[in-house]
Amino acid sequence: MRLSAIPEGAAIALDAIRANKLRSGLTILGIVIGVSTVMAMASIVQGIRGQIFETLEIVGPTTFRVLRFFSTTPLNPDALPREVRIRPVLSPEDAEAMQDLPEINYSAIWVGLFERLAYDRTRTQLLVVYGADPRFMEVLGGDIIEGRTFTPTEARAGTPVVVLEREAADRLFGRENSMGKVIRVGGRPFRIVGIYREPDNIFQPPGQDIAAIVPFRAAERNFRYDETNSLVILVKPRTGISVDVAMDAATLELRRIRKLKPGDPNTFDMITSDQILGLFNRLTGVFFLVMIVLSSVALMVGGIGVMAIMMVSVTQRTREIGVRKAMGATRREILWQFLVEAATLTLLGGALGITLGLGAGEVLKNVMGFTTGVPIWSAVTATAVSIAIGLIFGLLPASRASKLDPVEALRYE
Repeated sequence: MRLSAIPEGAAIALDAIRANKLRSGLTILGIVIGVSTVMAMASIVQGIRGQIFETLEIVGPTTFRVLRFFSTTPLNPDALPREVRIRPVLSPEDAEAMQDLPEINYSAIWVGLFERLAYDRTRTQLLVVYGADPRFMEVLGGDIIEGRTFTPTEARAGTPVVVLEREAADRLFGRENSMGKVIRVGGRPFRIVGIYREPDNIFQPPGQDIAAIVPFRAAERNFRYDETNSLVILVKPRTGISVDVAMDAATLELRRIRKLKPGDPNTFDMITSDQILGLFNRLTGVFFLVMIVLSSVALMVGGIGVMAIMMVSVTQRTREIGVRKAMGATRREILWQFLVEAATLTLLGGALGITLGLGAGEVLKNVMGFTTGVPIWSAVTATAVSIAIGLIFGLLPASRASKLDPVEALRYE
């Protein structure tokens, strides 16, 4: 088994591919589909993961959330389980009580809404509108590029003012100055006091961009919302205070407010950024596993195709094999030659799949606004898998070729 046989075997494989373009193309099609699918899925997972990481960095790794009830899927507000119904709804007073704790730097109740924005005859699709506090940029990041945020007085009074996100302002007003104008948020009039720009790496699903921020009291007064799924209290510890210490202090305060006795279960849930990331990893892990299984089917089909074409190749080149053996080629050298041919065939399919995967990754990056592309590890893995398929599925044809009797092979017509 000589390394010098690798270029020779690769050259023979390429000659065979050129001589039988259609057959070879159909043979490696499964490899191309499988590899490109793996890379495209890796790109999606990596891109979303990168955006999640960046968003958690903006919110802060120490920020934790207080929820009425934590569920991985939204609960039906019209059919809540009893264990949820018996829990009190989160209130601004809960957030204010935690804000007064020496361990807490920031605590505010938010509500997430889906509403349409309208001005004159222009109307948007359903967009995310948050009811929050004046310090919302401490959580979301970004900055005010025009005007101001709402004041604490406006927040307490529930004044119908709105800080509009820049892209939403462009949709409604174009080049027209929007400051001081009155728009309709879910059919209610709100006066624009500022224009807000999101950070470039904030993660939002397509079609669910943050459109506007209004005072929580104004949202509470003007809109109907789901008290279980839409309300959240965002909490940040003071500098130097660990998340665990801050969560313990917040837990004790909420239990005191709700008059819970020792031994009574909590009537609220808390979740940290690490828990959110862990949940995301589990969900994407299952998703990626399913895609790997589907891709493996395509790779298996491609491998079977490679084995079939190599068996045909052995049959067609029986006389050539006999000549090589008569000239002194060993069984191991014949085996190695055909394994190299099979690996070259699948490697070519893997290279085409990698090219398609890279292209798909770039398209997804642009369409979904990802800041990361196709991970390098997926290309390396795809290359290794392609070669492995060639070696595994080429083993039977190569073994058959190596076992041919040279006398019988020379008589073959």
